[in-house]
Amino acid sequence: MKLSLLFYETLNADYLHLESGADYAFSRRGSTLYIYFEASDGATDWKNNLDFPVVRRGKRPLFLHRGFFRVFESLRPAVFVAVSDKSIENVVISGYSHGAALAVLCYDEVLRLRPDLQKKVVGYGFGAPRVFFGIKTRRLTRRFADFTVVRNIDDLVTHLPPRILGYFHAGKLLTVGEKGKYNRIDAHRPENIMHELLAYEEKQRG
Repeated sequence: MKLSLLFYETLNADYLHLESGADYAFSRRGSTLYIYFEASDGATDWKNNLDFPVVRRGKRPLFLHRGFFRVFESLRPAVFVAVSDKSIENVVISGYSHGAALAVLCYDEVLRLRPDLQKKVVGYGFGAPRVFFGIKTRRLTRRFADFTVVRNIDDLVTHLPPRILGYFHAGKLLTVGEKGKYNRIDAHRPENIMHELLAYEEKQRG
């Protein structure tokens, strides 16, 4: 699927809303499950976005942005039910902005719940903030090999929380756009991300 189409679907999905501030949607096409997460749309989301002290998860621990992790915890039961269907053979996960942070956590959760789907789960975080803290180990790099952060080059949100505080992006980083074309706020706007995705795809076609 083209990234521009996936981003369009992410922007226009029919979202369900939880009191935690999580907005998510599921769509199934054949044996492929699509999971979408919406951008910030209220004060609760922004409170969670700015709650970036670190929380530890797991025996082989991941150190995570506390606010994003708290929101994702409220989503785990729905994700569990959705991916437990053994007729699902592929999963595509996508989110924008705040939703992109939830997408990367969902990617990790799906791999944990369905280890049989290794290499059949892909994720995309459009305009994603940083979620992980500490040292980017080889193990973590391998685990998130099929998750891609899509950055319109000057997008402020993709540079937060600051790297100097110890945060980093997991997975691959795909940069689109041209440096200096937008200010750092406008670079995050969905219409500008879409414009640069279309330009990137046109360039890829040669």
